[in-house]
Amino acid sequence: MFSHDDMWRAIDRLAAAFGYSPSGLAKKAGLDPTTFNKSKRMSADGKPRWPSTESLSKILAVTGSTMSDFIALIGTDDKDGDNKRQTIPIIGYAQAGKAGFFDDAGYATGDGWDEVAFPEHGSTVHHAHIYALEVSGTSMEPVYREGDVLVISPDASIRRGDRIVVRTSRGEVMAKQLSRQTANRIELKSLNPEHDNHSLRPDEISWMARIIWVSQ
Repeated sequence: MFSHDDMWRAIDRLAAAFGYSPSGLAKKAGLDPTTFNKSKRMSADGKPRWPSTESLSKILAVTGSTMSDFIALIGTDDKDGDNKRQTIPIIGYAQAGKAGFFDDAGYATGDGWDEVAFPEHGSTVHHAHIYALEVSGTSMEPVYREGDVLVISPDASIRRGDRIVVRTSRGEVMAKQLSRQTANRIELKSLNPEHDNHSLRPDEISWMARIIWVSQ
């Protein structure tokens, strides 16, 4: 069972992972900037005050995280989870469409990758083949902006509504949201409303991989 302190600690960890203070994350999610302040975690009579489901829903949406990601942060031990870092391969988003950076399964391979240190959160530590793409340009605004780092797992299961990176059989790499998947079509929603959505046949896609974390 999760304690009051566990819940608030997970919010602090989520904020830190995306480069925010708790108040900055609240503001980014459209909440009152004081929503997650220390003073709001206890009532005037000293009783624990829990974060609302609405506020949790909003910060998960704005960070692209799932409830499973959040629960994993709750379960991370302070001694081992908050400061431990792993090194993962990273390339620029524009480079990802070139040959030689991925194998047929969507795993990072070949030369040309740089490395970046990344915190080992519960949502990343169990994915052995994660890698990162650094966003360039404006094609994914307002969800992702230039300089954001997308952490990708080719091993993660993909469900409707997940944000994913797709590589087509023609070599095009796209970050989209999975709208619908059937035996005959895969419907992809653009993250930028000014860009077209895509409807592709399965044989037009080389691989898909879920975005499991974003460092903003």
